[in-house]
Amino acid sequence: MELKEQLSGVPGMLRPFKAYLREVGLAPGDQIAYYGCPGTCTPFIELLGFAVRDLPVEQVYVPYVDETATKVLRLTEGVGMQAADTPARIDPKVIVLMGGLAMPGVPVTKEAVQEVVDAHPGAKIVGICFMQMFEKAGWLDTFAFDLIIDAAIDPVRVWR
Repeated sequence: MELKEQLSGVPGMLRPFKAYLREVGLAPGDQIAYYGCPGTCTPFIELLGFAVRDLPVEQVYVPYVDETATKVLRLTEGVGMQAADTPARIDPKVIVLMGGLAMPGVPVTKEAVQEVVDAHPGAKIVGICFMQMFEKAGWLDTFAFDLIIDAAIDPVRVWR
């Protein structure tokens, strides 16, 4: 895998994500499944989902790797994407792994994530992380990512 481009800001995350999903050629009703940590990854998942809301796909959110707790992401007018009902099925054509899963102290192992990925053969694997989290956690050697978007939140400036 090689670095293709370097972008900035929120659009720098969202535009290549949407472009990649369009390139993959998802059919109406195909599913994108986002796996991430409750609370910390959820806002980013909702942001990614909002960016691709015009694609004719079903988007679902899986807390950690617990597919029994999966929720459908739905557009709520005036709010954005929100986790709602339980989906009828979990059959992703695209699996999005959020970098929060690779952070120290998260109650998920790399092996548990690999089991979930292996349960969906043929699914494309996308990684979305911040601050080289997949590299730092050694995930680049474990997962066959089709796309990685690695953003930076640096510097963080605070005024009082």
